[in-house]
Amino acid sequence: MKLTILRNELNEAVQNVSKAVSSRSTIPILSGIKIDANDRGVTLTASDTDISIQSFIPLERAEQQNATVHRAGSVVLPAKFFVEIVKKLPNEEVNIEVGDRFQTMIHSGATEIQLVGLDPEEFPVLPTLQEDQVFSIAGDVLKSMIRQTVFAVTTSESTPILTGVLWSLQDGVLKFVATDRHRLGTCRVNLDTDPSLRFSGVVISGKTLGELSKVIPDQNMLVDIVVAESQVLFKLGNVMFFTRMLDGSYPDTSKIIPTNFKTELMLHTKSLSDAIDRAYLLSREEKTNIVRLSTVESGGIEISSSSSELGRVQEQLDVTELTGEELRIAFNSKYMLDVLKVIDSEQLFIGFTGPMSPIIIKPRDHENSLHLILPYRTTN
Repeated sequence: MKLTILRNELNEAVQNVSKAVSSRSTIPILSGIKIDANDRGVTLTASDTDISIQSFIPLERAEQQNATVHRAGSVVLPAKFFVEIVKKLPNEEVNIEVGDRFQTMIHSGATEIQLVGLDPEEFPVLPTLQEDQVFSIAGDVLKSMIRQTVFAVTTSESTPILTGVLWSLQDGVLKFVATDRHRLGTCRVNLDTDPSLRFSGVVISGKTLGELSKVIPDQNMLVDIVVAESQVLFKLGNVMFFTRMLDGSYPDTSKIIPTNFKTELMLHTKSLSDAIDRAYLLSREEKTNIVRLSTVESGGIEISSSSSELGRVQEQLDVTELTGEELRIAFNSKYMLDVLKVIDSEQLFIGFTGPMSPIIIKPRDHENSLHLILPYRTTN
């Protein structure tokens, strides 16, 4: 293989696929990035068996010559070094040539680097998916849905299915659900898709969705999503992102979401977030993160927390609306802050059904997302 390629094109492709490189694999080939060059362009691929990412660089794009392939071929290069090397090359043009036993020379300006390559025949073949169930979604909407839910997955491997986000599509509505049994995040969006296209029980690792979100470009782009038997493929322009679904049955969370509330609260998202953030400073010192919220006679609410060593913080907040019974409730302030960071509305609704019942948090501007956190039982 022998090719000349623009450094910025190569670097962008390397950065995208490197997210799938296995850092702890016992299989040496999976610690590398595969490069294929032919008369169509240059393709980079990385895989850790759970996710695989492929990025294609066409020879020409928008009248720009991205690459010239002098001799077709392929090689696998060690990702750890290749990723760093490409970023630091001095010239815009990069020459890559593979010799005997996959010894690879990389030239850029006065810089010459030799890497020991691996046999590309040992690299795993990407899955071929039946494209029966395909739908499209705007990239920024997909990123927002991931952001609204992924923080609520569990990090405990004792319940692997809860390390993922549950996807379903029914009657043109795409819905995400995530829970770690202490909190829950849901998000939904209406899609312009064939109503007959539907699926349920698709669970994708939260970690994987975090990596996918980094690959989705900021500019407007439609993402095509292929849902197959055990794999999901995301097509983002010249990037293909494959992931396995998690095995197992996701618990039914619909029954734990209350619809009637004893106390309802409307207030500014930022004022609540700032107040809880201040209370969190003391609560984290107790290693409990417990913050209390209570109604006050003036018609507002009080946020408070305490530390046996540092002291106590109290703060009263005005609210837009408060109806129902008096309330005193304790909760994990870190969980509440995680929710408030992703609420995309200036005002929010919080519903309470009692001091030991789930707390519901929703944006006031729309019905597309809902979050739930369980309160704490406290002695005072």
